[in-house]
Formats: sequence, C-alpha cells, structure tokens
Amino acid sequence: MDTKNNVLDKINRKLIVSCQALPDEPLHSSFIMGRMAYAAYLGGASGIRANSVEDIQEIKKQVDLPIIGIIKKVYAGSEVFITPTMKEVDDLCREGVDIVAMDATDRVRPDGSTISELFPLIRNKYKDQLFMADCSTYEEAASAVELGFDFIGTTLSGYTEATKNKILPDIELVERIVGSFSVPVIAEGGISTPEQLKRLYDIGIFAAVVGSAITRPMEITKKFMKVVD
Repeated sequence: MDTKNNVLDKINRKLIVSCQALPDEPLHSSFIMGRMAYAAYLGGASGIRANSVEDIQEIKKQVDLPIIGIIKKVYAGSEVFITPTMKEVDDLCREGVDIVAMDATDRVRPDGSTISELFPLIRNKYKDQLFMADCSTYEEAASAVELGFDFIGTTLSGYTEATKNKILPDIELVERIVGSFSVPVIAEGGISTPEQLKRLYDIGIFAAVVGSAITRPMEITKKFMKVVD
C-alpha cells in the first residue's frame, strides 16, 4: 500500500476504472475482475475501484495500482449497502486497500447509526487510512467534508430516493462541490463518454471513476440494442 502522498500523486487528474460484477451478473468472478483490471491498466488506467476482499486480492496479483476498496453488503432494513458497517471497514483495512470508500449519505445504516455518528469512530480507529465519501447530494458532501473524509465522491447521485430522477453524470453537483470545498473531488456515476469526462476535468475534479461504460459488456450491449429493431 502506498503512502498518502503517493496515492494522491498517482490518481490526480487520472482515470480510475471500476471493476465490479455482482453475483447475478455474467462476469461475477474474482479471476475475471483481475483480468478486467489488467486490461484497464494496459489501457492507461491509474487506479481501480473494486468490490470484496476476494476481488481485491486477485486484482492486486494482476496490477500495481492504487485501489479504492468497497464491500457491498445488503442488510435487512437498511438502504445503505456500500461498506455499511464497521465490519466491512475492518475487512478492507485489514486487506490494505489504498482508499476505503463508503456510503456517506444521510440514510440510517444497518446498525441504526448515521454517517455522522459512525465515521468519527472509524477515523479514530484508522487515523492513517484514506477514506472516500460516496455522496448523493451537496448537503451530504458538506457533511462529509466536516467529518474529515479525504475524498468526496458523487457516486450515489441518482441512486437514492431523493436523487433518483437526476440526469447523470450530475454535472451541477460536481460544480457545486468543487466550487465550495478544497477536499479532492472524485467524480463517479454515469460517466459514459470521453467528452463527459473531459468536461468534468475542466470543472476541476481531482479524479474520476468510470465503470459501466468500460467494464460491463451486458449493459453496453443493451445501449446498442435500443436502436436495433
């Protein structure tokens, strides 16, 4: 795992590729995600976002790039599923990912806490770990900055009840966050074209994560099928 400054240098104004496949998707396999990450590396990616300890371990065998690690875990009674509890944070920190990303929305977590209650405990336990806040609104980003997250992500805009009708990528949200805070902003969510990515960099983001447009062939195929009779 690199030092904080090394991680910042490696991903600043660079592309991070999300290599994830859920259990119900055709490419669900740690081996496949490892090869996907290697393909992204050969294409020029400077970082990988990955889900689960198993996938992260395989990806580490294939590439030497900074990793944003998450664990998607569904708990009954809570809509929060991206690194939702201390257990998932512990597992990622034990594995040694460069950045731990977690849901930083204002929704109630599986243990009944909010991010404003949980994150101070996490920060106290892992003082040297880098953390990324996956947010859906400006207010959540402002709260994440106050809580001391190292990166603000727009990951969950469009994926919460309050933002479900947002057009992605959420350019307006990115502009507001970049214009308001000095904390590095990682744009993520619905970035589908190089032109959109360039526009986000022109706004002043620190880095960007692109997933479905690169690493989900089933979803890419569906987009083309919309014009096929």
